Amino acid sequence: MGFFDFMTEDIAIDLGTANTLIIHNDKVVIDSPSIVARDRVSGKIIAVGKEANMMQGKTHENIKTIRPLKDGVIADFDASEKMISMFIKSIPALNKKMFTPALRMVICIPSGITEVEMRAVKESCERVNGKEVYLIHEPMAAAIGIGIDIMQPKGNMIVDIGGGTTEIAVIALGGIVCDKSVKIAGDVFTNDIVYYMRTQHNLFVGESTAEKIKIQIGAAIEDLESPPEDMSVQGRDLLTGKPKQVEVSYREIAKALDKSIQRIEDAVMETLSQTPPELAADIYNTGIYLAGGGSMLRGLDKRISQKTDLPVYIAEDPLRAVVRGTGMALKNITKFKSILIK
Repeated sequence: MGFFDFMTEDIAIDLGTANTLIIHNDKVVIDSPSIVARDRVSGKIIAVGKEANMMQGKTHENIKTIRPLKDGVIADFDASEKMISMFIKSIPALNKKMFTPALRMVICIPSGITEVEMRAVKESCERVNGKEVYLIHEPMAAAIGIGIDIMQPKGNMIVDIGGGTTEIAVIALGGIVCDKSVKIAGDVFTNDIVYYMRTQHNLFVGESTAEKIKIQIGAAIEDLESPPEDMSVQGRDLLTGKPKQVEVSYREIAKALDKSIQRIEDAVMETLSQTPPELAADIYNTGIYLAGGGSMLRGLDKRISQKTDLPVYIAEDPLRAVVRGTGMALKNITKFKSILIK
């Protein structure tokens, strides 16, 4: 403990393509969409998070909404840095301080990330007063968040379906034995729905509407035990140009998402085929764990279970599993030293 330790604050960040979550003092203090609205004339950031999300698809030419992260990595360096700094400034406990505290951060990154992308994450955090910055791989953080003891000599398989990427990893002895990162996740599902509505219903819908459809009636299989009710979707008719409304059922959405989910299944199968035999035996007993927002798609666990013949479990509160794990790693930095990238 140094004299300046009271000036440092610990925060854990899950910098996601769709949502950014921040934990401070063991509480999730920020849970907002990763989106920024910028004024084109002055270049100033007008809004971030929920406010900017409400503007998406409804802006005029002077305002542009940007999603600074694409496929789990930083695509717009300047916007992401401003977004992180605005999120950190809006943490209630840090607002009350007289001077800005130095920050000790743990941030999670996709497992298929390159050195350059890693440096981009690190630098944008150092610029917002990050004194010590540690990085942790997403599947690792998800495993800790689910409550798996990752230091055991036992194999566990994690499938983390986020907004930009799906991370599949087999973890044992505090390390990733084999992993696969595919760029098919929540965003691709949303685009599939937009495409389906255009081709099948001649209805042009925006990203936000497609996202709503996915959450309300999204499904991975066509026969659910407790199906959601049909949903009315409004958009623009591509033939007449008039606004119109159609009824959509979950079966249609299951059809629309079929190909993308198949590619996730293939990636899971590929990872299983690369798993060493001793770990494969463990996975046969423990099953597969799903985390991330995409795992909330109705019937997805059932579908993966049918494909792999293994039991599939969804983490409780899957949206926050990764940030929970990042927060635990931050609390026990000495214990998890081996898995954190300095």
